[in-house]
Amino acid sequence: MPSANCLRSFSQLTLDATAHPSATMRLLQPRVACFSTSAARHANPNMKKKGMTAAPKKGVKTLNTKKSKGASGGDSGKRPAPGERKAQRKRIVLSNNNALEVSSLKDLSKANALSEANEGLVMGLPEPVVDALRDVEAFKTTQGWSFFRRPAVLMRKESIQLAQLLKEAEESATGAKKKTIRRIITGKRMAGKTTLLLQGLSLAFLRQWFVINIPECQDIVNAHTDYAPLEGSEPTQYTQDTYIANLLSQTLKANKAYFEKAKITQKHDLPAALPAKAMLKDLVAIGIASPEASWSVFKALWAELSQPGQPQILLAAEGLSHIMKDSEYMNADVKPIHAHDLAIVRHFVDHLSGVKQLPNGGMVLAATSKSNAPTSPALDFRIKAAEALKTKTSLPQWNPYTSVDKRTMDALKDLESPKADLDIIEVGGLSKEEARSIMEYYAESGMLRRQVNDSLITEKWSLAGMGNIGELERATVRARI
Repeated sequence: MPSANCLRSFSQLTLDATAHPSATMRLLQPRVACFSTSAARHANPNMKKKGMTAAPKKGVKTLNTKKSKGASGGDSGKRPAPGERKAQRKRIVLSNNNALEVSSLKDLSKANALSEANEGLVMGLPEPVVDALRDVEAFKTTQGWSFFRRPAVLMRKESIQLAQLLKEAEESATGAKKKTIRRIITGKRMAGKTTLLLQGLSLAFLRQWFVINIPECQDIVNAHTDYAPLEGSEPTQYTQDTYIANLLSQTLKANKAYFEKAKITQKHDLPAALPAKAMLKDLVAIGIASPEASWSVFKALWAELSQPGQPQILLAAEGLSHIMKDSEYMNADVKPIHAHDLAIVRHFVDHLSGVKQLPNGGMVLAATSKSNAPTSPALDFRIKAAEALKTKTSLPQWNPYTSVDKRTMDALKDLESPKADLDIIEVGGLSKEEARSIMEYYAESGMLRRQVNDSLITEKWSLAGMGNIGELERATVRARI
């Protein structure tokens, strides 16, 4: 007879069959690692039933990666207007309200502009001169005008030399023979060549000269503006109407005091008729409003400036090496046009080379660049020859394996002649006295927070490559440790 305990155990197993699933069911269930905290139902997501997707639509499906306008991550900002980026890139800041006012700063004036007593001093630029310099784009974005309360310049020895040349031209204007002084500003990188050109423009404005400035020669030859052959020119020259119209606009704004009282004294053949009793500024306005007539207006303006009794002229250009080679323009035969075949460049080079003289005297001033300059072996060779004449050393010999630009060599041949009026102004390092003057100005402006003594001056002057003014500014004003 079976025991009661065995029967009781058998019946209990039968009742709990649902609590102990079979081995097959256990194998089909998803397995979860013992160290996992994820729920078992997420390990094997339910598969989508077949036959529930919609039938494909007709046509070709394309991948659209662009975000819709209403997308949450889309660009909802306002796009810059045409020309806004360029205006921001070329923006010039000439004042800093956070900088201290330098109480000892004196302004340049017509009376003291050419004085030798200014050597080694930092002189301020009057507001009318600053406005005129801005009009002719003499200020550059790489210069440190935004560090100081107002624009000021150091009258270094090269600045006094330039002032004496202007004085010499003014003295010759009263005589029978008017003198045209021609100079090329050269020097090492960051030595202050562009600033020296700006000082020459400032002195000319103060002395009430008529100023025409080409702010960047690269803009003439890089094929970024329209051009057309000049009718009746032999050999063929090319005009750049839009560029010359802009140059006329800058000249009109910068020489505002002259144009207020200047009258037309000659008859000119122009595409548009002038009103009765028109002033010279009305003539220039035609070239600005109608670019196709800009070159004719420029020639008419130059003819008026050539009359007796007109002021001296300062003809200036920045980046000389750009116009001493082939330009990026092409002629009808798809060959490069030499820069000297562009009408405005031809006008400048003729006066720089001495082929033409300024009728009432004046100065032709050109500045080279080491930061943004194409290779011009002919220009470099002529400058080295002029340096050899100054130091009284042997003249350099031309490398026969280098291609020569004969037109550039001919235009600058006077640099090798000691009797010619074409010469260079070599911008070197500052003396320690000039370095002291500019560093004291930095300290008074609050941009140099150290005591200016002999040891600091010697240290910074040496670190700046024996007085390179660009490196000196970098080591004092721009340095942040």
